[in-house]
Amino acid sequence: MLYSDYSKYSDHDKKKIIEKLYVAKGLSFAAIAEQLNTYANKIRRDAVKYSIPIRNKSQAQSNALEKGHHKHPTKGQKRTEEVKNKIGNSVMKSWEKMDKSELSDRKKKSKLLWNKLSEDEKQNRLTLANQAVRHASKTGSKLEHFLLEQLVGDGYKVDFHKEQLLSNTRLQIDLFLPTMNIAIEVDGPSHFLPVWGEDTLAKNKKYDQNKTGLILGRGLKLIRIKQTHDFSKSRALILYQNLLKAVAQLKNTKSKSIEIED
Repeated sequence: MLYSDYSKYSDHDKKKIIEKLYVAKGLSFAAIAEQLNTYANKIRRDAVKYSIPIRNKSQAQSNALEKGHHKHPTKGQKRTEEVKNKIGNSVMKSWEKMDKSELSDRKKKSKLLWNKLSEDEKQNRLTLANQAVRHASKTGSKLEHFLLEQLVGDGYKVDFHKEQLLSNTRLQIDLFLPTMNIAIEVDGPSHFLPVWGEDTLAKNKKYDQNKTGLILGRGLKLIRIKQTHDFSKSRALILYQNLLKAVAQLKNTKSKSIEIED
């Protein structure tokens, strides 16, 4: 429906029109102004004048999508790997730029959310976490699989979770480059933080020390990767470049071991 010149309406009629088009139909001020032969700011000022609640930016966007006035910018679109990586890098950088107070605030909010969970919900999440850790210890973590894929893609020969390499043990080496005799161990947070308690941390540290001794004693070289963050492809790509540098360094120098961090 097209309306005549907006300036000719009385205040009473203007209010009724804005309530109908803006509140009931959910049109934007710009869309209303187009119908009324006026300006969007004029409609907005009158809405304020007549005490009509103004939608904030988030509400306006949600309303436009719901009413079909605008299409969702990403719905139905498949992002390319390049776009995904850019998004991942942007998120990673935003976290790295956070100051201590903001990080502390986020941790407090997470703790509050955790405390609001019922005991059954908490136990269920802990059980799932334990199952994931046990599964990863047998099949490899996301980061291990990512590094394996990248190394193989770049032409490296890689043995994954290599057994029977360390004499008289069933210990596995996470990633092994046989042509260069380089072992790569990926250590998650439980290797250096009391994720499962101080006793478990002490056992894990002793286990790692023994394993390091066995690897170096076998005449192999060692790269230990300290995974301090949850897996993200953007961060893993950066880590992989650092891994390649470490491999080159061990190959071309007398160094026996290197530690890198994600």
